[in-house]
Amino acid sequence: MRPLSIRLCCMLLCLFAFSAQAAVNTFWSQPQRGGNSFNEQPPDRAYFDALRATGATWVRLTPDKWRSAGGRDFLMGNADRYQGLVPADVATLRRVLDDADAAGIKVVLVPLSLPLLRWKQKNGGVVDQRLWQSFDNHRPAQAFWRDLARALHGHPALVAYNLINEPAPEYGTPLREHADLAAMRAWYATVKDGPRDLPRFYTGLIPAVREVDADMPLMLDPGWYAAADALAYWPAPLKDPHLLYSVHMYEPYAATSAPNQKRATPYRYPAVVPFGPGKTQWDAKRVASYLQQPRRGPTSMAWRATRWWSASSAACAAGRIARPTWRMSCACSRRRRCTGRSTLSARTRGMAWTTNWATPHCRGRTGVTWKRGRCPRRRAPTARSSRRSSSVCALLIADTRMRQPTVELHVA
Repeated sequence: MRPLSIRLCCMLLCLFAFSAQAAVNTFWSQPQRGGNSFNEQPPDRAYFDALRATGATWVRLTPDKWRSAGGRDFLMGNADRYQGLVPADVATLRRVLDDADAAGIKVVLVPLSLPLLRWKQKNGGVVDQRLWQSFDNHRPAQAFWRDLARALHGHPALVAYNLINEPAPEYGTPLREHADLAAMRAWYATVKDGPRDLPRFYTGLIPAVREVDADMPLMLDPGWYAAADALAYWPAPLKDPHLLYSVHMYEPYAATSAPNQKRATPYRYPAVVPFGPGKTQWDAKRVASYLQQPRRGPTSMAWRATRWWSASSAACAAGRIARPTWRMSCACSRRRRCTGRSTLSARTRGMAWTTNWATPHCRGRTGVTWKRGRCPRRRAPTARSSRRSSSVCALLIADTRMRQPTVELHVA
């Protein structure tokens, strides 16, 4: 009877694992609503309950700002010399994941730092480029993700690992941000198969995770801070059946960023706005064109087997949406006034989830209250987002598990 019991137990475990993974795949088969959690203190159960009460279903969680029990950098201890995870930090993270799961919130875990790539705001304002200087410098990052995936394997709150937030291997090279496609592809040809080759870097991280977790969806940001045009120089999607590609849509940054409001005459949308080396007319047509860049040009056929969900930050910031509803998310500033970070409602047909559908009422504190804020409609033309506050108005998701090529973008 004992061998039969063991076989039945194994079968039940296999069925549980299969059903859990099926639930994760089902989760990403449709747009979801959620928010960033980039807080300085670990959020508690009340935090996630309040987020869930807004109708959100997930959170993009980074623990990098939390105080480590074992060194300068949370989880890693020391990003300069990674020697393994800090057990007490892992326990803290698991408690947070438990609270999210109890509240019915799914989690995408995203680090702001990796070994030899310390986040700028934790590095004295200096951009850390060590990771991109040699293949040997990639190995600690691979070890970190292998260790983390093993430590968190099977946690029911997790629905994806976002392997690194807004990488910029292009920084410090001759390639300008938002250079034209020809310049980007020419630059990529000079770094291809080298340590600054971001697709190749991911091909090292992905197997490290797969050694311990074969099915967890992995979310990949392109270069230049997850810009859509930086994804356009990638030769093709990577070969893994569970990948998600995300784009952080700040463009046109000169008009959507917080510093714009301090100008004597702020830039508006739609309008001609500085972009890249010159100025460009930004409107719904330009936004749609910008987001579709990977599906054009010599490598376009490689991307057409993916399904794309998209929305535009510029369009939602101006409240100029043709079919969908729009709402503003308000957050406390020092003057306790609406900062006007805006997002689209995830009820929009064909729209991606956004990371700012709900925003913290007051940022950076434990037990922060989430609310479905509404700013007066007249504020819409001056709505703004901030790269400093990780305001991401919309993300573009290409899911390689979806084999039907679909493009839907509904903006005015």
